[in-house]
Amino acid sequence: MKKLNPITKWGFFALFIFTSFSLSAQTVSGIITSADGSPLIGATVVEQGTDNGTITGIDGSYSLNVSGDPAILVVSYTGYSSKTITVSNGQGNATLMEGTTLDQVVVTGTRGKARTVLGSPVPIDNINAAELRRSGQTTVDQMLNFKVPSYNSSNQTISDATAHFDPSELRNLGPSRTLVLVNGKRKNQSALVYVNDTPGKGEVGTDMKSIPAEAIERVEVLRDGAAAQYGSDAIAGVVNIILKERTDGEITVNSGITTLGDGLTYDVGINKGFKVGNKGFVNLTGSFYHQDETDRAGEPGGDGLFGVIFGDDDILNGTHPWIQDNPDLGMTIGQPNYSKFSALANAGLPYGDSGEFYLNWGFTFRDGTSFALYRAPYWITDDAGLLTPDGEEYQGFQPTFETAIGDITFNAGTRNEFGDWSSDLSFSYGASTVEYVIGNTINPSLLPNSPTEFDAGAYSFENQILNYDLSRSFNNLSLSVGTELRREIFDVTAGQEESYVDGGAQSFPGLQPSNELGEDEGTRTNVGIYVGADYDLSDNTLLGGAVRFENYSDFGSNLSWKLNARQYIGDKKGAIRASVSTGFRAPSLHQVYLSNVQTLVSGGTVSNQGTFNNVSEVVQSLGVPALDAETSFNITAGLTYKLTDELTFSGDFYNVTVDNRVLFTGEIGFDGDDTTTNPVEEILLANDVTSLKYFVNALDTKTTGFDVVLNYDTPKFGVVLSGNVNETTIENDEIVSPGVVGEEGYEILNRKEQSRITSARPNLKGLLGLTYKMDKFRVSLNNTYFGEVTWQHATIPENDQTFGARVITDLLFGYDISEKFRANLTVNNLFNVYPDVIDTKGDFVTDLGGRFKYPWEVNQFGFLGTIVKAGLSLKF
Repeated sequence: MKKLNPITKWGFFALFIFTSFSLSAQTVSGIITSADGSPLIGATVVEQGTDNGTITGIDGSYSLNVSGDPAILVVSYTGYSSKTITVSNGQGNATLMEGTTLDQVVVTGTRGKARTVLGSPVPIDNINAAELRRSGQTTVDQMLNFKVPSYNSSNQTISDATAHFDPSELRNLGPSRTLVLVNGKRKNQSALVYVNDTPGKGEVGTDMKSIPAEAIERVEVLRDGAAAQYGSDAIAGVVNIILKERTDGEITVNSGITTLGDGLTYDVGINKGFKVGNKGFVNLTGSFYHQDETDRAGEPGGDGLFGVIFGDDDILNGTHPWIQDNPDLGMTIGQPNYSKFSALANAGLPYGDSGEFYLNWGFTFRDGTSFALYRAPYWITDDAGLLTPDGEEYQGFQPTFETAIGDITFNAGTRNEFGDWSSDLSFSYGASTVEYVIGNTINPSLLPNSPTEFDAGAYSFENQILNYDLSRSFNNLSLSVGTELRREIFDVTAGQEESYVDGGAQSFPGLQPSNELGEDEGTRTNVGIYVGADYDLSDNTLLGGAVRFENYSDFGSNLSWKLNARQYIGDKKGAIRASVSTGFRAPSLHQVYLSNVQTLVSGGTVSNQGTFNNVSEVVQSLGVPALDAETSFNITAGLTYKLTDELTFSGDFYNVTVDNRVLFTGEIGFDGDDTTTNPVEEILLANDVTSLKYFVNALDTKTTGFDVVLNYDTPKFGVVLSGNVNETTIENDEIVSPGVVGEEGYEILNRKEQSRITSARPNLKGLLGLTYKMDKFRVSLNNTYFGEVTWQHATIPENDQTFGARVITDLLFGYDISEKFRANLTVNNLFNVYPDVIDTKGDFVTDLGGRFKYPWEVNQFGFLGTIVKAGLSLKF
């Protein structure tokens, strides 16, 4: 067993430092509500010109000691315009209206006091629950994909477990470089490394499908580097998911299907809040979601892949009898089949004069099935009758990749005030598990006694985090300090012996005992300390900065810093803002310790490829150094302006360089010289694999781009026009692996792998959303422009292909049957748009012998076609 980290001891020690008191002067009280009369929980009420303030409770009420009568109070709430009220005789109520984009109060990007989007020195998108629903999408990752131009995520297929995650990222910098928070606390990464040929290959991300949309109040997206404030991973930006605190309830039921009759989806969700005591609350969410698979396989009329491999003209030209009966080569290519169960609780309970205990807990379980390449009868020639029904002729088989995915989020803590200081002590726990079962397949070496279903093993990852944060305002200065202690654990569980012995199960040889980690492997701790400050030089000018020191038990330390500024212009209707910062990303434990064997198609052959971890004897014998942290340098500068009460604009330029980037090498195999055996080939022969791969620091990149948002909003009509232009380039003159691999002249990142970094995601993306509201009726028309993407051939530039830009149009109707009952109709991809078809240019590997009709290694928006969905919602 692994030794316990001293985090728990620190936690008990920190608990003793709390104290609180209140100063009695004159007391004012009141209730803060929205336009429909609903109480606003957690609204901020501050005495104007001071730092004396409080927040509203579960019923929207507040009570505040003020310096005199009358008192002038400033009331603010996220997503609403701030309001100044004068309170006499101790009583002051206020009604807040939904604000324009720049008036909304946000909490991400600062450790001190909250600021409006206009007042923030860094660019932030604030997307409330209603806006997320108006995206027309179902899952959180796709909601953000169709609301935030610099955020990208798309469905994957024929990619083992990656098909169940769909890698997501900001600014095309890779999933590993976007930090995800829940209520301001770090969310755990998933247990999976994306090792297949998809965008984000070699990366580790957060499972965005694990958070039920029904539980979300809003999402704040910080589009700027923030490692000096939040630590590792916040290179591209931060996604902060804020949970509901409301006490009303809502039930939603939805179902949809593609116009081709597949991909049926249905879901039901319930969210209900309850008042606890006078000002406490608990908000509960439960949901179920199911989707059927889709199939958009090609029908090539011949199998170019195996026709060439076997030198068989009948297979190549499609005259083989099996191909004539199965023109799609037996494939199922599309979204996977899965069911998802989610539960989440969010609670807050005030105590004493100024204390609040808070807790949120969430659990998600997904059980899904994706598909591997069909094993045609000329590829695997016999199954000993194990998969063939009695009396029928053997027709081959399609293995399934079945995953059981679990994800847990837990945060608990207490906020308090002592003197002029505000404190927040919290403990966070997060865990992710991915268990593999390989179905409808065989291990040919075990025939005729092979199993047809295999436990192929599992990955798990968890973190335990203790945070203690302090903040205080000194007139024009806001100061924040804090510390974080974190422990991370990555583990590997081997599959059953039959899954990996003698070549293993077809499609995915199981994880082996040699892939499991030793007693002292797969765990690390780190300690972080930060200091941040914002100083208002005047009513119009803000300067800010932060410094953070991190020390990791496995690779050492890092010091990151950030400076930012904001200058109001035009009578505070606009602002110029800028920031400069350094950042870092610690190599994930997954990248350090992952090892496995996969059955892949590469270079016209089907072979077993071995991934060897960074601490293995194999990689160390090649002279590859231990993984080190990536470092970044970020510059952001922009302008935001409130042109009218209804029309707002923001534009931001950014430049991000990432040095020492961790990459997953391409396949390193035999050099083609049969007369000699080099050191790499000796390792291949000793491990019975045809190629090897590993993780190494060997890449420098530069990403430059521009974000623009134009928002027009009136009670009846709204327009949002936003866009992102983004370019990532590789700055290395030559990408060379340290040690033997480089000395032997091997290429570790070929042209195809380079394009996965520079052009697998759209470099231009734009959104035009139109909404019209009339009495009980609402209609929205969303148009999303996905720019071109380019796939590069590994060795032949003439075989590169650029897939043209497309516009995806979504149409949404909503009708209020009554005050609490609403019906919705959504048509996604109204005009049935698909990507360009793959042009093989004579290279059968490009589309795997015609199996793929549409691109999958580079991807803009998937290939589902038109989807029609209907739903009902009931508020109570």
